[in-house]
Formats: sequence, C-alpha cells, structure tokens
Amino acid sequence: MRVLMTVQMDTEKANKAIADKSLPQIMQSVLEQIKPEAVYFGALEGRRTAYIVFDLEDAAGIPAVAEPFFQHLHAKVDFVPVMDFKDVQAGLAKLG
Repeated sequence: MRVLMTVQMDTEKANKAIADKSLPQIMQSVLEQIKPEAVYFGALEGRRTAYIVFDLEDAAGIPAVAEPFFQHLHAKVDFVPVMDFKDVQAGLAKLG
C-alpha cells in the first residue's frame, strides 16, 4: 500500500544530528531500505519535516521504518494511506 510518512523532527535533536553530521546518515539508511517514490523536506508546525511517499508492503514494516526517527530524532511519525490519480480512478470505477 502506498503511504505518506510524515516525520516531524524534534528541533534540539535535529540540531544535534546536523552538528554531528548524523542526520544524512539516518535519512539515507531509512531511504535505502524503503526505496521511496518521492521525498520532500519542509517545515510543519515549526519543525523540520520530511514527507516520504513509499510502498509499505505490510504493517509489520512500520517499526523498522519509524524507529530510527523515534530513537535518533525524537520525531513525531505519521503514516497515511495515499493514492495517485490512477488509484482514485480505479476506486471510483468500482463504485459502479
């Protein structure tokens, strides 16, 4: 299932990870694992935020994806199922 994972990083922990140069390593290790469709960075509610769209094969994969962000960045992590336009069209066609 395609999901949008939003990672809101704790400012103090993210500052430390930037200073000690571990932030790119944390991000890269997760991104290599999940092979995202898209990754964007911005700010949400005053926090550094990553928006990552990827295919989550099984809900059992959530801990492996989220834990690095929880442990190293004290991040708030949300998962939302999302669709592209083809998915929406296919879903609407099933309505009959």
